[in-house]
Amino acid sequence: MGSVSVPQRRAFLVGGLAASAAVITGCSSKSDTAAPAEKAAAGAAPAASPVAAVARPDSPRTAFDRLMEGNKRWVDGKLQHPDQTPERRTLLAAEQKPYAAILSCIDSRVPPELVFDTGIGDLFVMRTGGQVVSPVVTGSVEYGPLTAGTSLIVVLGHQSCGAVKAAYKALKEKTPLPGNLQSIVEAVRPAYEEISKQKHADPVDAMIRVHTRQTAADLRKSTNLAPLLRKRDVAIVSAYYSLETGRVEVLSGTPAA
Repeated sequence: MGSVSVPQRRAFLVGGLAASAAVITGCSSKSDTAAPAEKAAAGAAPAASPVAAVARPDSPRTAFDRLMEGNKRWVDGKLQHPDQTPERRTLLAAEQKPYAAILSCIDSRVPPELVFDTGIGDLFVMRTGGQVVSPVVTGSVEYGPLTAGTSLIVVLGHQSCGAVKAAYKALKEKTPLPGNLQSIVEAVRPAYEEISKQKHADPVDAMIRVHTRQTAADLRKSTNLAPLLRKRDVAIVSAYYSLETGRVEVLSGTPAA
């Protein structure tokens, strides 16, 4: 996209959300693993925790590595389905602290929690047609870094995106789409203009990739996210998902180690 609209009034994000962060965010992965005294006395093995105590990634790079490791399991068909138990659900009922935020398309073939083999409480997920943004979507992306210490944002485009394909056709033929679908067309127009400067074997695929990179680049200009980016507390990555292989390809913004 050419620009990301950032809400001018931040009373909700900076004020309301930050004030309630202690109540509605933050996740403890600790659980009681101590065996009952009578079992210990009898020589029984300590009781196992029902929830795996996996350390939360503590930087953009470790969050990125966690996601990419999960995607490799998805590609290889070796899913672990971490932290998807009733016990995990109960543990997080009072508070959460996802380590990554994913902005992806509404496409039913691109479920972020499966694509990255993650569990309950790991991801904030925003899904819109063609992963386009508006002020409320930008605010939703900002929510995690501002209130929960979320250190990684991934803008995830994907192969054969129907929204971008329809927008490409509408722009090429100068035929507006009906109703609010035209708003998607306008959101991806900058990508269309960029790819129109040269020939492409697959112009729709080229447009998907350019739009994804542009969206990530514009999110980096957010007045709320920019300071966190400068301090390297947050990284914004653009990526492309293959429907055929399940692989996530990084387009831009890989966090430094």
